Amino acid sequence: MAKRELFKTLIALTQAELPFERMEREVVIPDNPDAIITVPGVRRAGKSSLLMLTVNKLLAAGVKREQILWINFDDERLSGMPTEELDEVLTAYREMYPETNLKDVYMFFDEIQNIAGWDLFVLRVFKSYCPHVYITGSNAKLQSREISTALRGWTLDYEMLPLSFAEYCRFVGIDAHSYLESDRAKRHAALENYLHGGAFPQVVLTPDQSTKLKRLQGYFNVMLLRDLAERHKIKNVEGLRYFLKRIMLTLTKTTSINGICNDMRSSGANVNKDDLYNWADWAVEAYMFVRFPKYTPSMVKENQSLRKYYIIDTGMRQAVLMPQSADSGKLLENIVAIDLFRRRGEERKIFYWQEKHECDFVIQRNECVEELLQVCWDMDDDDTRQREIDGIKETAKGTKCTKLTIVTRDRQETIEEDGYTIQVVGIEDWLLR
Repeated sequence: MAKRELFKTLIALTQAELPFERMEREVVIPDNPDAIITVPGVRRAGKSSLLMLTVNKLLAAGVKREQILWINFDDERLSGMPTEELDEVLTAYREMYPETNLKDVYMFFDEIQNIAGWDLFVLRVFKSYCPHVYITGSNAKLQSREISTALRGWTLDYEMLPLSFAEYCRFVGIDAHSYLESDRAKRHAALENYLHGGAFPQVVLTPDQSTKLKRLQGYFNVMLLRDLAERHKIKNVEGLRYFLKRIMLTLTKTTSINGICNDMRSSGANVNKDDLYNWADWAVEAYMFVRFPKYTPSMVKENQSLRKYYIIDTGMRQAVLMPQSADSGKLLENIVAIDLFRRRGEERKIFYWQEKHECDFVIQRNECVEELLQVCWDMDDDDTRQREIDGIKETAKGTKCTKLTIVTRDRQETIEEDGYTIQVVGIEDWLLR
């Protein structure tokens, strides 16, 4: 009975707060998806906010606030709650609104994976009572990608990452598509902040630079301690911290886990390569990094290839490493990598090319390579220019791809060479395409 009354209070408190005050995002959840909606993604990217925006959309479409059932299971009063008490959520709502059929209710369960047996409860609710169920959660107890797996194929996933550049512009009050010279100057400055300061929503809305850094360092530490060390029972926390920083340092380059292991051992660290491979996998599962393999027609060679790692947010890297140099070229390639990852969908895979020459990104859609991308800060130096051209031409020959693009800081031109047409575009135009 005590839990039932608590659930009534939580439901009523949320309903009194509606509609939520949240900035719009590009990801939009459909009104009647006919599936359990789950929101995987990196910590602090706005997963709960996406569900709040969904609530606002429902209210605007005529759904009454009394039809919104929202429970945040991160409440300390629900800690250690036994599975059988989950049914008190439904009983509490029925007692509050006896005239409302549960099939007309929209149920939002935030951090429900904190409760044992949550998946069986959610499946029963969805199959027997309510076709509108939405779930999100952090990565500490159950990786957000695993939530949909636990629900046995009854889900649709809507992934949340830090802000895209278009979203960033909206958050800081800049017209992303204006042609006015004053607005273009503001966008140019915004891109510098986006490149070096990152795109976690709360950080973007924080005006003080010192507070931004503290937040970003805090995000890294929480991911390190809760999403990795605590969840996977890693005792060598300082070794893990050093390992993650080493991956951050290798942005744009292939990362050899064996090489890092040997370096750590030579410094006296007690680690083995199997642990490091696991740590890398878990960091990717927690959305701290994304990684891409080498392009090759052989699946065996692809699996054996070294990976390229990119951090989910460039601002977090800068806050953690505090690098002496600007690293602008690395950061530029990183934001291209994350944007490609954001837009990949279910049908695209992303690779890099490395033979005699290199190409940063090979985008394959189903069985066809649809685009090649090189990224460089500028092409003013003749040797740099030719290296980028040679790399993309070699990759085009090897993949039979004809859509060739070089992304730079701000250059615009078309290059015709050896029968290939290469479009050179500035990063702002590419991100806002």
